[in-house]
Amino acid sequence: MNLLFSNDKRGEYPDSWYAHDATSLAPFERFRGETSADVCIVGGGYTGLSAALHLVELGYDVVLLEAHRVGFGASGRNGGQLGSGQRMDQDGLENLMGKDVAHKFWDMAEDAKRLVKSLIANHNIDCNLKPGIADLGFGKRDVAELQDYSKKLKDDYGYADASPLSKDEAQALCPSPAYNGGMMDWGAAHLQPLSFALGLAKAASSAGARIFENAHVHYIKEGAKVLVQTDQGRIKADHLILAGNGYLGNLNRKVAARVMPINNFIAATEPLDDDAVKVLTKDIAVADTKFVVNYFRLSHDKRLLFGGGESYGYRFPSDIAAKVRKPMTEIFPHLRNVKIDYAWGGTLGITMKRMPYLARVAPNILSASGYSGHGVGNAVQAGKLMADAIQGQDTGFNTMASIPTPSFPGAGAFRTPLLTLAMSYYALRDRLGV
Repeated sequence: MNLLFSNDKRGEYPDSWYAHDATSLAPFERFRGETSADVCIVGGGYTGLSAALHLVELGYDVVLLEAHRVGFGASGRNGGQLGSGQRMDQDGLENLMGKDVAHKFWDMAEDAKRLVKSLIANHNIDCNLKPGIADLGFGKRDVAELQDYSKKLKDDYGYADASPLSKDEAQALCPSPAYNGGMMDWGAAHLQPLSFALGLAKAASSAGARIFENAHVHYIKEGAKVLVQTDQGRIKADHLILAGNGYLGNLNRKVAARVMPINNFIAATEPLDDDAVKVLTKDIAVADTKFVVNYFRLSHDKRLLFGGGESYGYRFPSDIAAKVRKPMTEIFPHLRNVKIDYAWGGTLGITMKRMPYLARVAPNILSASGYSGHGVGNAVQAGKLMADAIQGQDTGFNTMASIPTPSFPGAGAFRTPLLTLAMSYYALRDRLGV
């Protein structure tokens, strides 16, 4: 099954609030015939667009191929949260790789946030960037861990933008009966993800990148010159960047073994108007401590954008709105009958360690994927790191590539059932409050 075409119409954005809200770009032309380039990039999301922008600024001739439209995939469908740190917390990184390396990863994550914010400012990208993400917990243990973590970040990492939230403080920000405290991070941020992707595409194209849409890559031949074959043409390039994340499919077996595609879903309610303060009293984003994370924020027109609900088949459910409404009403019971105007799904890439997988899969082929729900910062940074590596400045890339990334158990048809079993187990733990 090709996830590029399993749940969406070719060459069209999903019917999301993001697509409704964003200022559209005129379609880029289709690729036909033959051409050559210094660098060919497969995938037009944050990773590929960031790589393209940074490479052309370094003087490289760049061709970017997107199977649908730029920002079509997870980059244009996600929760829009630019979180601090990595997807794995600092305690986990310290245990995995030691304190010194964990500090390097923290510093790189701070660099990722700065990079995103600087790109938005330098290229005048209108994507409603706003500060503030609250991490909220349910039980006493969850809350205590978040509160202690904010103190750890201040004491061990010198990060003063995060602070603990008591139950009353959490309730003052998010009047949901479900949450009992947590952590507030004013150094994190949230944005309109598709508008950000389109802004990156406009910046990259204006700088000289050759971007093609509806250019589905189905074959890659490795060699001193990489041959990239699309439906209607082919490109020869000195370097290749694989930036398809959950939609990469089997273009590279090494990546496919370590990055698993899964689906997630978001719903946008009707405008809540004056009732928006019953959801959030400030213009912040929220993520909670469930394994199947609930994440939400208000749009600039006062809709609740709520992400949640699990599905482990590659096909989207027939009623996405109903899928999301269930966890949404667990958090906000008073919204059980609210009208949902938009509901959409998307495919992301996860790894076993929930850390990005950056790799040199051949001497002149780089890959970055597996952001595991933390891609707004990670993916943009990965694009820059690969651009730097092609220039010969590979320290940052090598640091990220040093993360142990085991293959998923099983192969081929066995991977999906095994993942389904594992994810269902953790979803059950969520329901039982374990």
